[in-house]
Amino acid sequence: QVQLVESGGGFVQAGGSLRLSCTASGFTHSMYDMAWFRQAPGKERDFVALSSWIGEKTYYTAYAPSVKGRFTISRDNDRKTVYLQMNNLKPEDTAVYYCNAQSPAGTDYWGQGTQVTVSS
Repeated sequence: QVQLVESGGGFVQAGGSLRLSCTASGFTHSMYDMAWFRQAPGKERDFVALSSWIGEKTYYTAYAPSVKGRFTISRDNDRKTVYLQMNNLKPEDTAVYYCNAQSPAGTDYWGQGTQVTVSS
């Protein structure tokens, strides 16, 4: 059974930092695309960052324009964990952040979400 468990959310002032973690179980983590999405109240769930497996031990990363240069996605395959380091946080980053795993066959799995609140 595939499970994704997020942690690390919380309350921070603008300019601060948080690191989110997503620990996976039930699948071969190293071969899956791992991503972070977020959903603010009353808005759609939006893409934030991606770590895509492209073979061997090589991964491609991509970011939404609004977070590029401030957020960094990384993964520790031994721990089956993907991280999202968020620096210079802004009030508009306030949202529930969701971890996503996509299998090589294209099946999507989601975590339960973790709340990030940034005060001005």
